[in-house]
Amino acid sequence: MQLGAFSISLAVKDIAASAAFYKNLGFTDHGGDITQNWLILKNGETVIGLFQGMFEKNMLTFNPGWNQNAEALDSFTDVRELQRELKAKGTEFLSEADEGTTGPSSFMVMDPDGNPVLVDQHV
Repeated sequence: MQLGAFSISLAVKDIAASAAFYKNLGFTDHGGDITQNWLILKNGETVIGLFQGMFEKNMLTFNPGWNQNAEALDSFTDVRELQRELKAKGTEFLSEADEGTTGPSSFMVMDPDGNPVLVDQHV
């Protein structure tokens, strides 16, 4: 099962302070808009998202259809197919992709320790 590009999405209290902290660690701007309270930073192949006021907990994020540079892949497993595979394995979902659509969609599951896992397809 190929889930796509990986990043960690951090629920931050002060996006400016968090951005400064991670930039001090060598991360650079990769996307987002700090004035809208979200910013994507990258250090090598490591991607983190900073999100202020958008969700309650940090979460693991996978992006089917993208590589680590947020570039579209020629071939990938659609989020709906990933969802069907996980359902067949008995996975419980917090939210689901609409099976009747194509293109961008997402689903969310929770790991046994309460960590949310978002599979968010943008293509």
